[in-house]
Amino acid sequence: SFGLGQVSSSIARIDVFNSLDDRPEKTSKAENYLVVGSDTREGLTKEQMRALRVGSTATAAGGRSDTMLLIHLSKSRDRAYIISLPRDSLVTIPEHISSSDKKTMVSARLGKLNSAFSYGGAPLLIETIELATSIKIDHYVEVSFAGFAGIVDALGGIEVCTKVDIDDPQSHLVLSAGVHTLDGIESLKYVRTRDFDGRGDIGRMARQQQFMSAVMRKATSSGTLLNPFKLKNFINASLASVKLDAGLAPNDLLTLAKQMKNLSSGNVRTLTVPLSNANGRYDGLSVVIWDEVLGADLWTRVRDDLPLVDEVTPTPAASASAKPTPVIVDKFKTRTADENPCGEIK
Repeated sequence: SFGLGQVSSSIARIDVFNSLDDRPEKTSKAENYLVVGSDTREGLTKEQMRALRVGSTATAAGGRSDTMLLIHLSKSRDRAYIISLPRDSLVTIPEHISSSDKKTMVSARLGKLNSAFSYGGAPLLIETIELATSIKIDHYVEVSFAGFAGIVDALGGIEVCTKVDIDDPQSHLVLSAGVHTLDGIESLKYVRTRDFDGRGDIGRMARQQQFMSAVMRKATSSGTLLNPFKLKNFINASLASVKLDAGLAPNDLLTLAKQMKNLSSGNVRTLTVPLSNANGRYDGLSVVIWDEVLGADLWTRVRDDLPLVDEVTPTPAASASAKPTPVIVDKFKTRTADENPCGEIK
């Protein structure tokens, strides 16, 4: 087990699935992970909190879900999809016990996706996402600020590229245009920044997708997955401030990492749930509304472990003797992890 035993006892394990019933059926042997970035300050040093300009753990009691990613790993572990779920998505939140008095039953109603996490933690968030997508979540991973910084530092920093200068008064991120290698705390500012370009959460998700691709690229290209000692150190550092569902053991992550050596960066696709309105309104709230038709197609493909990008062969003209070249159709606007980090993203 490469000495992983010594960490397993200190890992926070949470029971997130036992209270759920009427869950979607599995139609493939692929695995779906829900990865939630929570804004809890637990594990940050005073210096890190000062660098981030965030309050103490007391100010963030309860924690909110800052980032939600559905990660789909194909049955053969040679394809991965990282799907961003906007925190302001308008979804049906199933009935649940009130978080204020812990006894009143609140009936199902429309609301923002991240409020499911505030009202009922991971179980209600999982139930809400399963209801919206009909995809069964197999595993749950919750990463705190400190956990995220630890993962980046364990990889020796992550390279990002910005086309414009960034000076965000909210996240306190200051970067000149160009390529930068960011440490854990600077990376945290980068993936949280949302106020400098007028694109709000949508721009922020694009940067998070670019960043996740860079993490995948670094983890696979630096030989991390192929070197048992690097892998052990990386997993130890990654798990220090991470919560896992009770059914996911540290050695499962080690096995998964070894399986993923066949995962080339070109087969990692990042995308956002297809949207019909990024600036919707509901009940006085600013919300993000999913595209029902494209969304249904996406969830079917994820559920059945099918490709997200189609190759369509055009019908040849009657006189043409040459074989027509297949046309790539990418209706979900995916990006691959090996694309230029400066891409189209600001």
